[in-house]
Amino acid sequence: METKQDRQLNEKESLELIARMIQNTKQKMEEGRGTMFLIWGYATVIVTMIVWGTVLYTQNFTWQFLWFLLPISGSIATLIYKKQEDKKPRVTTYIDRIIGYVWTVSGITGFLLSMVSIFVYTFPILFIIILIMGIGTTLTGLIINFRPLVISGAISLLCSVLLSFLNWKLQLPLFSLIFIFMMIIPGHYLNYKAGKAHV
Repeated sequence: METKQDRQLNEKESLELIARMIQNTKQKMEEGRGTMFLIWGYATVIVTMIVWGTVLYTQNFTWQFLWFLLPISGSIATLIYKKQEDKKPRVTTYIDRIIGYVWTVSGITGFLLSMVSIFVYTFPILFIIILIMGIGTTLTGLIINFRPLVISGAISLLCSVLLSFLNWKLQLPLFSLIFIFMMIIPGHYLNYKAGKAHV
């Protein structure tokens, strides 16, 4: 005799389950993921402007090692935030894991390429970082069907091309502006929607 657990889902039920998973992930994005965008968005903008200001003032490119403040500050803030979030009861879906994989791969790839650019071979790393983060943002928006992330990620990808035509004095401010548009604005919007939903 077929039990309820053994019964195969039909096509309609499968689509409904996927839709519920997407909606659940989208709601969790609104409740918390906006903060992750804000952590890394603000960390990137602040460190970028510190590097730009110190190099511009001193004309000494050794100050570019301040870029290491970015993974350090971003990782510390992320660990603190996740420690607080772990105290809340949450169900992790397959789509949550997919988004986690997207950002884990994006972050590791960006970090490794940055190390290669600093210590091995110089190439347009700012352009590549925008490409990687823009793809991550766009994919996240597509996965959870959240249009503002798709739009901000796609426009950031287009704007990244401008970096190739500018010198470093203009590249770093534009790099910051792109991150404001790609992560900070969507992050605030996600948190705003979450706050509005709980009113």
